[in-house]
Amino acid sequence: MLYDQLLSETEAKVFEKDIPLSIKGLYGDNVIWINKRIQSRTEKACILAEENGHHYTSSGDILKQESIKNRKQEKRARNWAYEKLIPISTFVQAHLQGIRNRHELADHLGVTEDFLDSAIRHFQEKYGLRAPVGDYTVIFEPLGVLELFKEVYAFQL
Repeated sequence: MLYDQLLSETEAKVFEKDIPLSIKGLYGDNVIWINKRIQSRTEKACILAEENGHHYTSSGDILKQESIKNRKQEKRARNWAYEKLIPISTFVQAHLQGIRNRHELADHLGVTEDFLDSAIRHFQEKYGLRAPVGDYTVIFEPLGVLELFKEVYAFQL
């Protein structure tokens, strides 16, 4: 379902193509290629999100990852995908819905567990060990959500 939603939102043209298994997806000149051999629509959604990240954040040929500049563009595209598919607020929403572990969370979000783990590492790099989200605090290691308690005072006149 997420894959179909991303396909409808994608500005680039998307093709599923028979490419070597070592390549999951490619982006170039406003065209995204997704490896046709990948069976899981969940994995395809994660790949499509990253390739969309390249569409919005990358320029030029960055296939040679020996270059620091190219590695930075690759990281920027991946970070874009993490933020797109897993906004920080989704950790709180999942907590409120009773989701209690990474497997359930990945399934609920429609992403692979590897993608979720990488997204959590991204958020740790961005925020540190925890991040405030409204009246909650998302803890990244171990993954969890803390609720802040509000004291209510009643006054009689």
